Amino acid sequence: MTDRELLVQLFDAAVAAADPVGALKPNLPEKPLGKTVVVGAGKGAAQLARAFETLWDGPLSGVVVTRYGYAEACSSINVMEASHPVPDAAGLKASRALIDAVTGLSEDDLVVALICGGGSSLLPAPTAGLTLEDEQELNRVLLASGAPISVMNAIRKQVSDIKGGRLAKAAWPAKVVSLVVSDVPGDDPAQVASGPTVPDNISPADALAMAAAYRINLPDRIRQHIENALQAPTPADLEFQRNDVSIVASAAISLDAAAKTASELGLDSVVLSDSIEGEAREIARMHGAMARETSRRNRPFRKPVVMLSGGETTVTLRGNGRGGRNTEFLLSLAIDIDGEAQVSALAADTDGIDGSEDNAGAFVDGGSCARLRMAGRDPAADLANNDAFSAFEAVGDLFSPGPTGTNVNDFRAILVR
Repeated sequence: MTDRELLVQLFDAAVAAADPVGALKPNLPEKPLGKTVVVGAGKGAAQLARAFETLWDGPLSGVVVTRYGYAEACSSINVMEASHPVPDAAGLKASRALIDAVTGLSEDDLVVALICGGGSSLLPAPTAGLTLEDEQELNRVLLASGAPISVMNAIRKQVSDIKGGRLAKAAWPAKVVSLVVSDVPGDDPAQVASGPTVPDNISPADALAMAAAYRINLPDRIRQHIENALQAPTPADLEFQRNDVSIVASAAISLDAAAKTASELGLDSVVLSDSIEGEAREIARMHGAMARETSRRNRPFRKPVVMLSGGETTVTLRGNGRGGRNTEFLLSLAIDIDGEAQVSALAADTDGIDGSEDNAGAFVDGGSCARLRMAGRDPAADLANNDAFSAFEAVGDLFSPGPTGTNVNDFRAILVR
């Protein structure tokens, strides 16, 4: 088995640990006296919906929204598609459909919310006085800011009629059971997809303070709205007291599965963290430093070893190239481990798509920079231009497994022989 094949096997183990059927089966709610309505949003929402239909013994209806190209056929649940990462009119229609599906229910009815990463942009629902164009502009500003996902979602919730628990509030007095596949550091369910069924205590003033702290230049109409906005729903509100929330899959579970697979292959492993945040290129330098130290001095870990980590890095856009946070991480890592013959790595988004391209991530090793230069690329210049996708495309090192049907954030594995 080559090093790349081994790294892919670890990725596959991580993804399999978040398999929708396996994740949902032990978390099914009790059947209600009344109707069962399923709603959901995210890149893996269609796969979750299909799995729920397979597992649920009884009638149901509902609607979920996923990214274009991620739909799966369901028999009772309507699967809609919309744009990610910038929302579009199809997402606006989907948001309305989800709200309509839960409106007018009784306390005997049950709403099952299947929530996973990517739902924030798939559920545009601008509040009164704002438009889809306002929400689109906000998303573009947030995506370019380099701010953590928690900050972006705190701001998004202030300008939405569906996020921040508002979908669950619309379902009251029906009970809402949220089954969440976490793609956020720390696994706070209120952060996944901006928490359409799970409120938090963040106020409009808190959101503005976060924007200021991260120097996010909010569009004028968005800022003015937040300055005058009322407090969003909070966990203490009456409408949420009967509801249940469960994290059914997460980065921590997936990294443990990858570590177990490494052990079965006779390889020591260490999980650095399942919740690493920060600028992708800087996080890569930290990982690279540990890989070099291990390769050269057998510390802080004894080789051979694979270092595993998860979480969600960010990219502050400085150039006009192509690529997502995982390819940016890898290009920075390639520069940091240049010439280290014993080091190789794979970083990929567990949903199968990194950023807006069709790859999940890429492979690098100690010879990556040499290959890039032979192909006429300048690794440092590509990194400065946020053009990691073009760099790895030029040398055939992209990793493109296709949509996986789940999303538990980024997966990183660095192998030191």
